[in-house]
Amino acid sequence: MGFFVFLPLVLPLTAWPVARLAESRLHPRTATRLLSAVAGVLAVCSTLCLGLLMIVGTAQLPGNPLPDAWSDPEVRAALPYDEVAGRAAIPALLAVLVSCGAAARRQVRARRRAEDALAGLPETSVTVLPDGAPYAYALPGRRRGRVVVSTGMLAALTSRERRALFAHERAHLAGRHHRHLLTVHLAARANPFLRPLRTAVAYTAERWADEEAAAAVGSRRCVARAIGTAALLAPPTTTPLLPAVTGPGPVPRRVAALLRPAPTARTWPSLFTAVGLAAWVAAFGATASALSSANSAVALFLALRAATPV
Repeated sequence: MGFFVFLPLVLPLTAWPVARLAESRLHPRTATRLLSAVAGVLAVCSTLCLGLLMIVGTAQLPGNPLPDAWSDPEVRAALPYDEVAGRAAIPALLAVLVSCGAAARRQVRARRRAEDALAGLPETSVTVLPDGAPYAYALPGRRRGRVVVSTGMLAALTSRERRALFAHERAHLAGRHHRHLLTVHLAARANPFLRPLRTAVAYTAERWADEEAAAAVGSRRCVARAIGTAALLAPPTTTPLLPAVTGPGPVPRRVAALLRPAPTARTWPSLFTAVGLAAWVAAFGATASALSSANSAVALFLALRAATPV
């Protein structure tokens, strides 16, 4: 395996430059897709390499369930760094699995609580709950999701601002933003170096929905007023994986962006710009991480296969 097994653990640092630049320089749709894809690839590769290191480490522990030949001195000599890094990877991988499992469990519970609150109500695209507390969020579903809004929120908005709010939440459902948010959330749990990407995607997903709402309503200023009013009335959502108009991300920045001209929908930035260079660096880091983890996995497989009696 050599040093290649360690590259996916540190290559997520290459995604840091694009995280902040993507928020302000890329179209929100492009930024969300790019950052979530890069975060997912880097997280899978780093977790895979932790697993490879754990296999090397457990091969030397007495009573391990692996074949005895895997702990031969010749095999250990062919797999460097097994003495320290291999054993250190065991608690690290367990921490990753526990953290990701806990995050996924909380997401399932939040979805169930939201669905239980709508039990017995007609399955319409928009569900209005008789609640004086102002809130609104998009609840994804298997076939189609629904927009959930309280009467307290509707009472505080004008008719045009209500249209903007509904368009915002429908954009979350149409773009499957909950999948992007879940990807970066689990990726940040798998590798702490990916936390800046989680923060960036939480913001760009909301900006994506803001732009879609502005195009649907035909007034960027109206969407800005709706977002500002909703943010003043309702606290930030406590479930970041359920997209909401008051979701994560600085609301003043979102409002300021809506008061400027619409961003250009360029799919990939030019290499001769700062954001383009950062995006290419992040893409290179993700590719190098995938190749490094694949190289380590193949090398480990061949070495252990040669050491395992038929």
